[in-house]
Amino acid sequence: MRNLKASGNTAIQTSSATGVARKHESATKHVSGEAIYVDDMLEPRGTLFGAVGYSPIAKGRITSLDLSSVRQAEGVVDVLQLEDIPGHTDIGAVFGGDPILTSDEIKYQGQPIFAVVAQSELQARRAVKQAKIEFAEQTPTLDVVEALNTQQFVRPSHFMTHGDAKTALDNAPKRLKAEQHVGGQEHFYLEGQVALVVPAEDGGMLVYSSTQHPSEVQKLVAEVLDVSANRITVDMRRMGGGFGGKESQAAAWACMAAVLVSKTKRPVKLRLPRTDDMTMTGKRHPFYNTYDIGFDKDGLIQAADIMVAGNCGHSADLSDAIVDRAMFHADNAYYLANVSIAGHRCMTNTVSHTAFRGFGGPQGMMIIERAMDDIARAVGKDPLDVRKLNLYGGAGRDTTPYHQLVEHNVLNQLIEQLEHSSDYRARRSDINEWNKNSRILKRGLALTPVKFGISFTLQHLNQAGALIHIYTDGSIQVNHGGTEMGQGLHTKIIQIVAEALAIDANEIHITATRTDKVPNTSPTAASSGTDLNGQAAKNAALTLKHRMCECVAEHKQCDLDTVHFANGRVYWGDQSESMSFTDAALFAYENRVSLSATGYYKTPKIWYDRDNAKGRPFFYFANGAAVSEVIVDTLTGEYRVIGVDILHDVGRSLNPAVDLGQIEGGFIQGMGWLTTEELKWNHQGALISNGPATYKIPAISDTPERFNVALFERDNDEETVYHSKAVGEPPFMLAISVWSALRDAISSLSDYAISPPLDTPATPERMLNAIEATRQQAQEIKESAL
Repeated sequence: MRNLKASGNTAIQTSSATGVARKHESATKHVSGEAIYVDDMLEPRGTLFGAVGYSPIAKGRITSLDLSSVRQAEGVVDVLQLEDIPGHTDIGAVFGGDPILTSDEIKYQGQPIFAVVAQSELQARRAVKQAKIEFAEQTPTLDVVEALNTQQFVRPSHFMTHGDAKTALDNAPKRLKAEQHVGGQEHFYLEGQVALVVPAEDGGMLVYSSTQHPSEVQKLVAEVLDVSANRITVDMRRMGGGFGGKESQAAAWACMAAVLVSKTKRPVKLRLPRTDDMTMTGKRHPFYNTYDIGFDKDGLIQAADIMVAGNCGHSADLSDAIVDRAMFHADNAYYLANVSIAGHRCMTNTVSHTAFRGFGGPQGMMIIERAMDDIARAVGKDPLDVRKLNLYGGAGRDTTPYHQLVEHNVLNQLIEQLEHSSDYRARRSDINEWNKNSRILKRGLALTPVKFGISFTLQHLNQAGALIHIYTDGSIQVNHGGTEMGQGLHTKIIQIVAEALAIDANEIHITATRTDKVPNTSPTAASSGTDLNGQAAKNAALTLKHRMCECVAEHKQCDLDTVHFANGRVYWGDQSESMSFTDAALFAYENRVSLSATGYYKTPKIWYDRDNAKGRPFFYFANGAAVSEVIVDTLTGEYRVIGVDILHDVGRSLNPAVDLGQIEGGFIQGMGWLTTEELKWNHQGALISNGPATYKIPAISDTPERFNVALFERDNDEETVYHSKAVGEPPFMLAISVWSALRDAISSLSDYAISPPLDTPATPERMLNAIEATRQQAQEIKESAL
């Protein structure tokens, strides 16, 4: 393990708290089954159980709604309809368009119409089936290209420009155009959407919700009930996965349960069965992308006209920011001197698509990575050489399409290091020879980079708070605004506080995220959980440390700058005198020093002028690169990923074990998105990939035998918490190397002269179609040459 001690001008206190592998704070509870999720909580006496009745059609109107049989069903206590809601009925996260229930217009299959509570969950689920609903069905819009051509948008389009793309394109020596469809993705978290709401005094409610955004749930529940936010407390100890699916779309179920509590005066639990969850909640946005790119004989890009169009579903939800981020990442790691980028937010009659790890960034990166492969085939070079030629560089090649400078660029060094450690060139030579002699099985290889911007693109979300109590026995309780969904956020916060106070991390306990402890929190998203909440917790710890130092200095009659914390003790004077941290806590208390403090942090330097598409939306960039090797059966389209080498930049790692786990997990999830996970709607707009039997996430058997992951050893140049970097989302996009390697294997059928079309997910069916198209095109080229 590398040396994590301070050096040069990076002044931190050295200890063993950060920079070491520490197991997840709930790891033992996870594997033993002792971890308590919302559905594991003991229900209060008298708890009722909810279920939701939703539309089976994708577009139309309700012409008749008869719920009499529902009300009379066994165990039913009450029914909730739109007219029963006392406050707001639209719970759109940012923009309107997301009614909690509908009584008239239907915009997607799965749209909630009513909810029911019964004495048991089974009774509630059976009761919703008794509803008699008639519809006037209409033809839904399901094709994103149709929506784009007819300008059916949920929000206005946005545009970015740098240089003069049109003139440079017209003058480019070579020019290519292409289009691609990038599939969506189901979150498929282990724990589905669930909320338990308990009535409290004075019309208040305690809401247990599996949510990434407790403050938004608090706000929306209050608005739906028409009460002030201070009457609502949201508690969230842990999620069994979120990935973005519980950022905005966890609120509806908490709101429904809360209104049912208001009606019945009894606790209500509402948990969606897997099929209902997949039907009623949003996915990763599918995208339709195009490029028109000009380049020279070496493959250096002269100009690019790029379009990204997100299939947003029926409403805006978070789509405005998601398509913006796709635009921000349409350059990925490459300098585009003259570029125009258009981003469209297309409306279709499906569930409203939402946040998912990467938040549009992966979909935006796909089009430029396709271009890199296509340019390489056009100029007869290894795609890696074309990628390296076009990377961001020094002065004159360091400005993004949105006019942010790419500072502290490590990509060239990182890629060179991975190219060497993965033995890329020798493997490329071996694969080329293999493919010449293997008629059926073809191998492919690709190295692709990632440059991912870290910060919420909505500026006001880049803030966080924390609350720390030191008790007189020296133990510490920490609360912060981030949510734990298995990613190890709480573990890192424990290490950060332990580092700041120079104590054993085992003395620190983190409590459930609660809106009555740290208010007005941002969602745990945008890879910012540790950056924001970790820095806030550190600031709170340093406040307490300073108070204790002042107390010691005053009462021990020494200079303040001689008091310091190390190894669980507090030293002063000539350092010959000390006391344990526990004694110091009691000493401070006995001298009437407050041992409770809040901490706050807001990200510096960031801004974005959307009207002019210019600014610095990101505090810094996280980087990485991956080499993937695949083998393809050209008779069936089936394939395996046989080797992966990753080098990823996490700055000064706070916890290498957690970071490596995030990188491995993110890569495999990204691989699933691009290969096996296919969302399917029928012609009527009904989701038919609505369970594990029809939707294939990666299994352990899909993990490549060769799977090498290493951390790039360089501190973050920006002043982040202990100079670490975000790690949640960036590794997801490393999986683009798998898709690129599949295209590489198919291209070998043409002796690498043709860049095959391959939309995602690259199922065996799509692979076989691409194989046949490449063979046919190669044959046509051969015949035309005779």
